[in-house]
Amino acid sequence: MSTDVTKSPAAAPPGKSGGSASGDGLLQLVLDGLRRNMRQYGMLIALGLIVVLFQVWTGGDLLLPRNVSNLVLQNSYILILAIGMMLVIIAGHIDLSVGSLTAFTGAFAAVLMVQHDMAWPLALLLCLAIGAVGGAAQGFLIAYLGIPSFIVTLAGMLVFRGLTEMLLKGQTLGPFPDGLQKMGNGFLPEVGPNTNYHNLTLLLGFALIAFSVIQEVRDRKRQQEFALEVAPRNLFLLKLVAIVAAILTVTMLLASYKGAPIILIILALLVVGYGYVMRNAVFGRHIYAIGGNLPAAQLSGVKDKKITFLVFLNMGVLAALAGMVVAARLNAASPKAGLNFELEAIASSFIGGASMSGGVGTVLGAIIGGLVLGVLNNGMNLLSVGTDWQQVIKGLALLAAVGFDVWNKRKSGS
Repeated sequence: MSTDVTKSPAAAPPGKSGGSASGDGLLQLVLDGLRRNMRQYGMLIALGLIVVLFQVWTGGDLLLPRNVSNLVLQNSYILILAIGMMLVIIAGHIDLSVGSLTAFTGAFAAVLMVQHDMAWPLALLLCLAIGAVGGAAQGFLIAYLGIPSFIVTLAGMLVFRGLTEMLLKGQTLGPFPDGLQKMGNGFLPEVGPNTNYHNLTLLLGFALIAFSVIQEVRDRKRQQEFALEVAPRNLFLLKLVAIVAAILTVTMLLASYKGAPIILIILALLVVGYGYVMRNAVFGRHIYAIGGNLPAAQLSGVKDKKITFLVFLNMGVLAALAGMVVAARLNAASPKAGLNFELEAIASSFIGGASMSGGVGTVLGAIIGGLVLGVLNNGMNLLSVGTDWQQVIKGLALLAAVGFDVWNKRKSGS
């Protein structure tokens, strides 16, 4: 039995060539495929439309090479937090402490490096360990003592914010060593001959295109082997073309400025690593299981308490990493750092396809959600939109995303 939802040529009506459909037939096939996969492609299409609109409204300023680099640098720490938050939400929980934990690890790093002259690589490792301890403490209370994650992380938000104030004594502390600053503001080095482009960025971009295409083809074949429904062939090819075009565009824009930011490479590694874990590893499947149906997961032998504990420990590590990136970018630790970061990360996850009930979402979706918010912020800043209206628009975008999730569930159920 074929698992491809496209019709075979033999099934075409008499007088029509099923393999070479007319333009109207092909359009209808694509539209039908989009409707069946709206949850997967909806926000990706929305991101593309937002980029096009702001590119027109700003007179082409949005996609200037310098602005694209700034867009990556300005939103890198939110994207890091969104990856971890997506895992937390898929598991059926929430984490309100990540913004305060981000500020605390940045302050802790400042104390180590600025006041005690510790080497930045060692300070980075210690801060990641501190983040892991903070996340593990909250995970223990949630998983093994049964305290709701909302209460535990709300308390954590207050505790970590207070500890940040105590460490910094209400003052900004800096500057940081050059090596750490490059993590938040640096770019890949120039290599090779002068081509008017950043050669290393071009090489990495082409490698990413090849990797993405191969991965998509492998995923499709794997779904077919397990008799799972796949997107129509024409829609799949259209998806590949869109992926190649998007990666190539970003690559050329970055390569025509200073090249790829170092933090973008870190983000790419996180997306690939966490994407693999959530798609292929037992740990990732267990996260989906406990978020989708906890009683069934428990009856199947899933160690839900251990999985929940590890999810929050992971969130703590990523919050610490985001804290180091923020501190490196600002070249200082501030008591007010990380304000509302938790809300941005939660919004990115829901806009990117996470479900309020858990069990649904992808790492790539979190990145897309974060980029939607980032482009909205950047575009509205270029248009000199006031911060009051920016908050209103972002709130409406979040409401629309969650409303779409509810509508999609009801439609699927019916």
